[in-house]
Amino acid sequence: MDAPHVFTLEADMLEIGARARAAAAVLRDLSPAQRTAALKAMAQALRSSAAAILAANAEDLARAQRQGLSPALVDRLKLDATRIEGVARAVDEVAAIADPVGAVMAEWTRPNGLKFQRVRTPLGVIGIIFESRPNVAADAGALALRAGNAVILRGGSDSAASVAAIGDALRQGLSQTSVPEDVIQIVPTTDRAAVGMMLKGLDGAIDVIVPRGGKALVARVQDEARVPVFAHLEGLCHTYVHEAADPKKAIEITLNAKMRRVSVCGATETLLIDRAVAARLLPPIAEALTAKGCELRGDTEARGVVTMNEAAEEDWRAEYLAPILAVRVVENVDAAIAHIARYGSQHTDAIITEDKAAAEKFLREVDSAIVLWNASTQFADGGEFGFGGEIGIATGRMHARGPVGAEQLTTFKYVVRGDGQIRP
Repeated sequence: MDAPHVFTLEADMLEIGARARAAAAVLRDLSPAQRTAALKAMAQALRSSAAAILAANAEDLARAQRQGLSPALVDRLKLDATRIEGVARAVDEVAAIADPVGAVMAEWTRPNGLKFQRVRTPLGVIGIIFESRPNVAADAGALALRAGNAVILRGGSDSAASVAAIGDALRQGLSQTSVPEDVIQIVPTTDRAAVGMMLKGLDGAIDVIVPRGGKALVARVQDEARVPVFAHLEGLCHTYVHEAADPKKAIEITLNAKMRRVSVCGATETLLIDRAVAARLLPPIAEALTAKGCELRGDTEARGVVTMNEAAEEDWRAEYLAPILAVRVVENVDAAIAHIARYGSQHTDAIITEDKAAAEKFLREVDSAIVLWNASTQFADGGEFGFGGEIGIATGRMHARGPVGAEQLTTFKYVVRGDGQIRP
């Protein structure tokens, strides 16, 4: 019997990169139907591997408890039968969306008869570095494949066993199809030096890096990366209750935006409310929140209306990922927009109002990746956008912004068809 392979950081990471590059070349030439079949096989393999994935997740959860991880991080890490089915269903949804590869984005003909097309093409090999949530492995693998890309996934140490089990299931599914298994690869080490190698591009194998995690991870990626990066910063999201807000909508939307799941990046972290309606609307909003166990931290005016803890300056910049909400009373929509511009992370921000002019001003002037009118910030999710899932919410301005789905994981090229034209 052959001896088990001993992982050697530099040699094996470069080998992972080389295999990904070779797999991407094969995948690029396969048909949309072949990619769809592979995605369906991956979803089925996740379901049939549920027991193994749950066993691996139990290892991660036990380690998280020993290390004293916060409840929010444990919630992100935890899998159960329902969540695994949700992960598999998300892969099925990616299989059902249109294949973007080869789609014609624009076409035109010049006076000299040259016919131009701008056509979507895969990015190539995507390196994804993420923390906590093991389901990211499946989401990212499916979306990358749908867009014709190979992917190298490096999860956090807290979810290492779960990510490895999910990766095994995905590759098992691929083994039954015409898509190479190496289209999806999991970095088999928690050594931080592996991240450094990915950021340098694995000797030219990686075309783009996608970080999904906290400030420290994103900062490291942006500082050290030698390949392009899709920035996914923290979700410092705001819900703004305008003076013309419908009271019922104000209560229900704010409660959902904060408390549906406090650990997601689309959870509202700051509530802004107009001075004109604070005395009338803040008490019932606060009552609904505190009844669900939410701690409120307010400015002087908010505390004059409802009893709550005092907010410090750092609360306006806090991504709590916990049942805590900062509350500030503002003068008007301009003041709300100014607060978001100063403290927000350009992720997701919402206005609650029946005043169309105020809503349109907010939607126009708030420079965030996602802005909503009379809807919860927790709709910051690629699945809710109809993208069949997402790798994350990009808060930068180049290439991709908002939910990064399959379409955002493509680039384009120009195809020009002629009939003997030469340039004078």
